[in-house]
Amino acid sequence: MTPPPPPLRIGNASGFYGDRFDAVREMLTGGPLDVLTGDYLAELTMLILGRDRAKDPARGYATTFLRQLEDTLGLAMERGVRLVTNAGGLNPAGLADAIRALAERLGIECRVAHVEGDDLLGVRDWGPGVFAANAYLGGAGITACLRGGADVVVTGRVTDAALVTGPAAAHFGWAADDWDALAGAVVAGHILECGTQATGGNYSFFTEHDLRRPGFPLAEIHPDGSSVITKHPHTGGAVTVGTVTAQLLYETAGARYLGPDVTARLDSVRLAPDGPDRVRVHGVRGEAPPRTLKTGLTRLGGHRNEVVFVLTGLDIEAKAALVRDQMEGAMSKRRPAEVRWTLSRTDHSDAAVQEEASALLRLVVRDRDAAAVGRAISGAAVELALASYPGFHVTAPPGKGSPYGVFEAVESPADTVPHTAVLPDGSRLTIPPAPTTPAAGSPADEPPLPPPLPPGPTRRAPLGAVAGARSGDKGGSANIGVWVRSEDAWRWLAHCLTVDRLRELLPETAPLKITRHPLPRLRALNFVVEGLLGEGVAAQARFDPQAKAVGEWLRSRRLDIPEVLL
Repeated sequence: MTPPPPPLRIGNASGFYGDRFDAVREMLTGGPLDVLTGDYLAELTMLILGRDRAKDPARGYATTFLRQLEDTLGLAMERGVRLVTNAGGLNPAGLADAIRALAERLGIECRVAHVEGDDLLGVRDWGPGVFAANAYLGGAGITACLRGGADVVVTGRVTDAALVTGPAAAHFGWAADDWDALAGAVVAGHILECGTQATGGNYSFFTEHDLRRPGFPLAEIHPDGSSVITKHPHTGGAVTVGTVTAQLLYETAGARYLGPDVTARLDSVRLAPDGPDRVRVHGVRGEAPPRTLKTGLTRLGGHRNEVVFVLTGLDIEAKAALVRDQMEGAMSKRRPAEVRWTLSRTDHSDAAVQEEASALLRLVVRDRDAAAVGRAISGAAVELALASYPGFHVTAPPGKGSPYGVFEAVESPADTVPHTAVLPDGSRLTIPPAPTTPAAGSPADEPPLPPPLPPGPTRRAPLGAVAGARSGDKGGSANIGVWVRSEDAWRWLAHCLTVDRLRELLPETAPLKITRHPLPRLRALNFVVEGLLGEGVAAQARFDPQAKAVGEWLRSRRLDIPEVLL
């Protein structure tokens, strides 16, 4: 009997543009790898790269990756590790050329390929102010580049998971309709994509592990698409069922996780310990992908300015009312299109530290006209320095305002997007859309829930005493994943944490549309709160513009919890 082939070891060295610079070297030297990926793109990154490209058409890619290769490209080639990254951003061809030039300067033999076609800016008129329009491509272009002999593959906007599905399909020879195997790779890719979030970073139960310097994750992918999530030996952090569950819930929604390669069924995912810092991911089912590709539009929304007034000691409400009246009067001649005031009562009575005696009054203004939010606002705030409430000061000198972006997701027919692999020899290969034959079967909208816990004594306590949470952003919406670690806790959570209860616990969500998605195999609930983030992270419409801490806010809220769980 022929033994099964060894697993493909795919690591991650970047979860965002600005992640730990030394991670590429750490991953290349920390243990064996076959492929090293790096995710540099997010909705906010597209705004940054779009503005870079507007200043210089030769830019538009993540320059950090190129700097990381200065002392690691040779190391990767010596060790036979292929590099796959979306650092190409809005200019993958430009980054590919820059890597070739770097390799030539360093005397390193390196075959570089890139994937293009996601940039749809010139395809049609997307409306005023749009300076980036990019379809989320799948991994098939990466697969073609690797099969064409590439050592380094650079992409523009692909799905985060495509950085894993592409190499896995190339290595194992999966067909475009090997739904289950592809879905397993998508789940592994989603776990890896945010780097150290899978190894204990941003983890609710962070005190259980040493997180001073968590290692980056890797996946050992098997021919059937199942995987083991782990990390290099002797690196910090931890890989547990909990850390993996938390990342699975990050920026997802319901049972079907739609993608250009496959629709992965998150309600089929099974997790199991597989030894120290090892979690087995198996049982993942896949279905055909949709006929459309998500397309992200980034446009200039206008200009914004912000002033944060510090209110200290007594009469906080009266001080806030005074300075608000004064600023409103100053804005009466040319009021910005949007004016938002927020008073955060961070103050404590009889405080021994001045900062603890202070509250923050935040003024945020927006307008398409830069002048309406520039000197007109900052000048008015400065002029109050000696003429307003006692103890007047602000957290930073008022500025002249800055442009902000707006992210919008639309759908583009997959067969209209020119997905192209540009191989190391310069030849171009057109990648057809994934087959979209109808999926067999359909999960229930609401999977069966376990019976509730029998009645018993309860105690008022924070939700976080029994539950973890992970939250994030998708455009203007936020998702909040909540999970527990025992069957009894799941029996309680599934019936207790309803949409109405969430609205009670998080009053800011009360007027918004909320959808709850139970995921029983993960003992988890995933809530999608539409509109919580306004027009998305680039618009900075909220104190926590990416909803990173909404889950922790929820965990801090108190409710009646069965004593048996505490």
